[in-house]
Amino acid sequence: MVLDELRTPIVLAPMAGGPSTPELAAAVTDAGGLGFVAAGYLSASDLAARIAATRALTTGAFGVNLFYPSEPSPTDRFDTYVRELAADFPVGDARYDSDDWDAKVELLVADPVAVVSTTFGCPSSAEIARLHAAGTEVWVTVTSVTEARHAVAAGADALIAQGAEAGGHRGVFVDDPADDAADPLGLLALLQLLRAAVDAPIVAAGGIATGAGVAAALSAGAAAAQLGTAFLRCPEAGTAPLIRQAITADTPTMLTRAFTGRRARGLRNRFMLEHPDAPVAYPEIHYATGPLRAAARTEGNADAVNLWAGQAHALAPELPAGELVRTLTADAKKALERALSSRIQTY
Repeated sequence: MVLDELRTPIVLAPMAGGPSTPELAAAVTDAGGLGFVAAGYLSASDLAARIAATRALTTGAFGVNLFYPSEPSPTDRFDTYVRELAADFPVGDARYDSDDWDAKVELLVADPVAVVSTTFGCPSSAEIARLHAAGTEVWVTVTSVTEARHAVAAGADALIAQGAEAGGHRGVFVDDPADDAADPLGLLALLQLLRAAVDAPIVAAGGIATGAGVAAALSAGAAAAQLGTAFLRCPEAGTAPLIRQAITADTPTMLTRAFTGRRARGLRNRFMLEHPDAPVAYPEIHYATGPLRAAARTEGNADAVNLWAGQAHALAPELPAGELVRTLTADAKKALERALSSRIQTY
């Protein structure tokens, strides 16, 4: 498996919508981890160009992350919300698309990469078999034991366990508003439950920002740690200046559907607080709020833009990605050594 060949058990989270760049993916791969190219919101042709650009920068293995398409939302679920937004903000067409899923799968079968991961759902067994035949591993993002069992049964090679601490969109297969009343599983609890329920390598994701965090995930049974927010301030990342600055503050995060119609974690701001009852309608609301988010970024208005970030965002350093990987690796090794020498031997 690709995980067994990495020089360090650090995986770059894809971070679609801006932060993901070929330069960032290549830097993480070249430092011994596994870089990822985010395919979300790109056309298949644009993804092909990103893959080619990444290959031009590294000879190492890297992955591509796909958004599994959701079902279209009925118009009456979101049209009132969009009209209300239009009274105060520029809005776009609340449209549905499949994020070019079929064309991207065809591209990755014809031009394979080391790993294809998915978010928001699990490919069919037939799709996974086609990717396997092309020499590609398939990793599926899961947030529960039920999702994990589904992914393993479909043929997934590894699971990305996304804890509630993670920044950006929750990777749930079905974004059910009935689940809002229950607390989503934190990473440590999720790791323990998955280790007891399924036999598959697990990549831990959510709130990991330091070497000690990486060590904790490995100690809990993960084969590797996936970090996203920790890389947002790297010069190779395409992070907007507004977000680079915002994540340095000790601002609380919260889950919201206000910007996209799907629950996601970001820095708490006025737009989130003023729209706590945004409907479940992804990607329709994502496209509707595109113009207002773009305007907010241009104006430097942090109160009207999605500032996706995990709960440990204030720990994100301003370092080149390769240096960050090496620092995380060294610190994780020290943390594991300390834990073994100072705790285990006392029993």
